[in-house]
Amino acid sequence: MAPGQLTRRSAAIVVAAVGTALTFAFAAWAVVQILWLNPLAAVPGRTYAEIESALAQASETLAPGVVVGVMALGPLFAVGLLIATTLFRRPDPWFTGLLYMGLLTFGAGAYFVASFGPGMALADAFGINGGDYSPWARPLYIASAASLVGLIVLTIVGVARGWSENSPQRRAG
Repeated sequence: MAPGQLTRRSAAIVVAAVGTALTFAFAAWAVVQILWLNPLAAVPGRTYAEIESALAQASETLAPGVVVGVMALGPLFAVGLLIATTLFRRPDPWFTGLLYMGLLTFGAGAYFVASFGPGMALADAFGINGGDYSPWARPLYIASAASLVGLIVLTIVGVARGWSENSPQRRAG
């Protein structure tokens, strides 16, 4: 191995650490989008306190516990993958990357589930539709779509290359 080159194990751990950080960033951005940016964009001209007050008067809530709970699932899985990667003797960086891309691909679905209740609460309280009003949801959908494309491309390339050095085909040959 050349000086400065990562071992396969080190490379897999770096991939897992970056994937975990990206998953945490995605979830944090989604929570900010759902609980703060979107309500302010959905009801322009009102402060956040006024929006919260109007929601309470209409017996509605943005359900922050549910939003955080749903969006915390991705980071929990990411931490689990990071721990598993560090515990495996010979983790594969390619496969580790695929797992994290899959996790980020599901982020758009988690965002939709987490934002549905708050969107409906805003719709019921203010007589608007429950969709996204803030443009800041787009980066979340773009990140998930990019992860899906990356997942497909890396899978195709991985199959073409024989997956990894650790694959049974490579070890036998």
